[in-house]
Amino acid sequence: MPTTAQELLTILTADAHLTQAQADAIRLESLNTGTPIESLLSKRQFVSDAVLVAARAKALNIPFVMLEGKAISPDVVEFIPEPVARRYVLIPFLFDEPTKLLSVAMKDPLDFQVIEFLEKKSGKTIKPFMATSEDIIAHINELYNQNLGADVTAALKETTPSAIKTYEAGKLGEVIREAPIAQIVSAVLEQAMRIRASDIHIEPQIGETRVRYRVDGILQERLALPRGLQDAVVSRIKILADLKIDEKRIPQDGRFNFKMGDNEVDLRVSTLPTVHGEKVVMRLLKKSGGIPTMQELGLRGLSLKNLETSISRPHGINLVTGPTGSGKTTTLYAVLAKLNNPRVNIMTLEDPVEYEISGVNQVQINPAAGLTFATGLRSFLRQDPNIILVGEIRDTETTDLAIQAALTGHLVFSTLHTNNAAGAIPRLLDLGAEPFLVASALNAVVGQRISRRVCPTCKEEYDPDAAVAADIRNVLGNLIPSDKPIKLYRGTGTVNGQPCQSCGGSGYLGRMGIYEVFPVSDTLSKLILQRAPMAEIEKLAIHEGMITMKQDGYLKAIEAVTTLEEVLRVAQD
Repeated sequence: MPTTAQELLTILTADAHLTQAQADAIRLESLNTGTPIESLLSKRQFVSDAVLVAARAKALNIPFVMLEGKAISPDVVEFIPEPVARRYVLIPFLFDEPTKLLSVAMKDPLDFQVIEFLEKKSGKTIKPFMATSEDIIAHINELYNQNLGADVTAALKETTPSAIKTYEAGKLGEVIREAPIAQIVSAVLEQAMRIRASDIHIEPQIGETRVRYRVDGILQERLALPRGLQDAVVSRIKILADLKIDEKRIPQDGRFNFKMGDNEVDLRVSTLPTVHGEKVVMRLLKKSGGIPTMQELGLRGLSLKNLETSISRPHGINLVTGPTGSGKTTTLYAVLAKLNNPRVNIMTLEDPVEYEISGVNQVQINPAAGLTFATGLRSFLRQDPNIILVGEIRDTETTDLAIQAALTGHLVFSTLHTNNAAGAIPRLLDLGAEPFLVASALNAVVGQRISRRVCPTCKEEYDPDAAVAADIRNVLGNLIPSDKPIKLYRGTGTVNGQPCQSCGGSGYLGRMGIYEVFPVSDTLSKLILQRAPMAEIEKLAIHEGMITMKQDGYLKAIEAVTTLEEVLRVAQD
């Protein structure tokens, strides 16, 4: 038996990937059948391919690399042609300019003939790393298909100081519109749409420009561009968003649309001067797909019933609470879509207007021109509205106007930045609202967070630890039968040993809300009049049947909608 095979079992056992009994069984079977140890480990699925390859690399004293999550610059990829990368299953991922050292992830880093060939081909010193074939092939498909390498190389030639060119006055914009810069920006946008990103961050660093995408609420670093292209890429985006390309000292905001196939997005662009250059953030808002229903967002059962009852009333205030980025506006849009019909006049005051709803009069605030939430709300009351949405209650004047609107026969919706639903009432009182007015005007309060959905393609069921199961039973109480076994779910990120195509290997696909909803009952109104603390209000709401956010999350975790880790990440007290 080869020494490395023996070492492989020793390493896997020492690193707790195999039990001693499993290692002994594999060793014995290999001796009896003549089957290689690695083949038996793969066949028995005792360890994943990544763990097996990492152990093999350790046994051979070769560095192992996981490419997932690494930002690989297109000009680094360009050092090795795509046909060579595909034939020998390898990909360059890092280049050190001072030492001319090119780091290459390889399926077989012991193939010295290939390494010698790569050094002649690239003119660089090759440092081989071991990686899984699946990881390498996935990044070959992603990076070479972007076709950015040639564009980056051409763009760098245009931006080198030696290549001095003379441009006619007034025609600089035309030059910046040309390829390859336009191709680079287009590839960045196309990648964002392919991976379902909600935001793109283009960030200047000391040695490079980092491109990150926010997917399902989590930032991922996917691309690194040479630092020399920073100004040209930012200028291209500024032209698209109709911003001033020569103004780099102050933040700017703009927007433009981008279409790929049948999908079109509205991009909100924000630039910000930093010490290393201008940072650009682009928010992608889908123009197709429509507004989700309340059920699609994750509202259900008693929470959905309480909210539907509250919004069916002709007047009063309904509040949605949660931190920034918790999906409050999307929930309000789903409510408005349900209430929208030709018999009612719906008016919204937003900052900014994120989705356009047909039949709804939407207004974007403009503080510079004097249009704030307060001044806009005052004007709304002269526009004969039935339903009013105020993007956020953030000051005393807006609070007073919203309550007066609710008390004079209007149905009002708004958001508050509080950690939970019960915190909305003390917050309104802190903003100067009188307790008797809040008790009269408030219909219901919704608290929410956003968690990622577990990928349905690669999810697996597992039994939680006894302590975790006990905590779930303690939190859910009588919401779960005492004799029902608790099963949880997680996304593996792989299908048949290959990265999951649905979720890109993350184990999550899409997002949904975790909610708590309580209507303001007569007993709760009495607590409001007494200026009761938040804990007392929450205790009574739970006593009256409110399902808390954590309970809602746990229920969705045992129903295979999300994972326990996600619930604890977003809804832990």
